[in-house]
Amino acid sequence: MRRRVTATVPAGVSERAAVAFAEEKADWIRKHLGACPEPVVVTLGSALPVEGHFRRVVPGQGRRVVLGPESLAVPGAAEQVGARVAGFLRERARARLDVAARRYAAQLDRRVARLTLRDPKSRWGSCSSTGNLMFSWRLILAPPEVLDYVAAHEAAHLVHMDHSARFWDTVAGICDMEAPRTWLKREGETLHRYEFTRAER
Repeated sequence: MRRRVTATVPAGVSERAAVAFAEEKADWIRKHLGACPEPVVVTLGSALPVEGHFRRVVPGQGRRVVLGPESLAVPGAAEQVGARVAGFLRERARARLDVAARRYAAQLDRRVARLTLRDPKSRWGSCSSTGNLMFSWRLILAPPEVLDYVAAHEAAHLVHMDHSARFWDTVAGICDMEAPRTWLKREGETLHRYEFTRAER
């Protein structure tokens, strides 16, 4: 599987200038690509973390994906396993993040207007000026305290739409943040190594 680099070009910058910049930074790009973890295509027999604990994907019975202590049992055709696992993880992420974000918002006397899940490559969450929160559903792969921290982080943006000292004081006032922040800096990239559909390959 080939690793790809996606460039986001600011408005007003020509394609030629963007290509020249990428060529100038080619050694840096190669170095960072080499440090990226190898991709894992999720299928029967593969292992992936759910809430920080690795489970083996195994054949399941019935209609529902079942999370066990050491396994993730997935019914249906083998070629649908990746998509079914992704669907299960999204549902679980939505449930966990909805509870956590609304709990932290309530502690700050704020309200979440809407919560959405996406699969961004460069951020774990965001907060709009209208109170809409967005989260990466891949947070469900991380330990629970990491998901909780990101929920608290975005809830704190309902109070401070910046990363000022007051913002960080607000985050620290509602959750333990140092260990989860360190984990995301050190391990966060590994959450993107799991591929669930052919379109990701």
